Amino acid sequence: MKNFIELGKKIYNLDNPREAHRFAIFLARCCLHPQKIQQLEDFFSQSKILSDIAEKFPFVYEQLTRAFFYNKSNFDERMNLIEEHMKFFSQNLNDDFLLKLYGDKKIDLWKMQIDENREMRLVICLEPGQRKEGLASIMLRLNDDFPIYQIMFWVAPENFLTEISSEKNFSMWIGAMQGPNVDDAKELIKTITKKSHAYRTKNLILYCAQSLARALGLKKIFAVTNDGYYANNHIRSDRKLKTSFGDFWAECGGFLTDDKRFFELPLVETRKTFEEIPVRKRAVYRRRFELLDEIDATVYEKIQSFKRG
Repeated sequence: MKNFIELGKKIYNLDNPREAHRFAIFLARCCLHPQKIQQLEDFFSQSKILSDIAEKFPFVYEQLTRAFFYNKSNFDERMNLIEEHMKFFSQNLNDDFLLKLYGDKKIDLWKMQIDENREMRLVICLEPGQRKEGLASIMLRLNDDFPIYQIMFWVAPENFLTEISSEKNFSMWIGAMQGPNVDDAKELIKTITKKSHAYRTKNLILYCAQSLARALGLKKIFAVTNDGYYANNHIRSDRKLKTSFGDFWAECGGFLTDDKRFFELPLVETRKTFEEIPVRKRAVYRRRFELLDEIDATVYEKIQSFKRG
């Protein structure tokens, strides 16, 4: 059994009063659910790579004990989610990729020059601050200085919330999407949209997530609604989402599932045919489609290079 105090010290900065408070709550939850903590420890002890992941990213133990990922998640669901995600990643992606991802490194998937001085990079990563909504993040960054748009997600069977099945139809589950939080955000997004041939940046990050899902061989994509967003576990009157998840997912071809917390999204974005596009806009759409095809090819090639032999 892990020493809960030493484990908590790896997760929380005890010099910060808020972190110290969370540390105390973490210890209490560990003591209330020692068998669950032991189960997760046993899982990560199965192989060296899983053990190394837990050592580099001890936050998986916090994720188990807190109401993360989506609204009204429970201990058993979070246990299943963490185990299924880590099984899929460790069985399909090589050790170097996993140790970088869970060692707070950013792994390049694609890049585009915005202007003479700025480059936009598409990366897959997992920073500690993203742990409330997922076990990985696909992110557009500018000059590696700050995130532009990001989607946090995890990988699990499509039926992991309803039943345990031997048939694992693995899917991407999106826990959140976040835009830029900088003073010149509007001008920045305007510049990137123009460079992307009038393709909105939030659509671009979703397209990149779809491209990644296909490259990983996933079968479906699910995404939280406003009702499913994890922060609805702690509703505050002043909390507002900048983007209505449900409205955006529907606009992108998604539909509400039987569980109102999740939409199902298309794995492949539907493109307009050239007959449907006004003649004056066809050149712009052609360049846009070429850009999206480039993203698909580059992301697929990168993921293939990380696959286990």
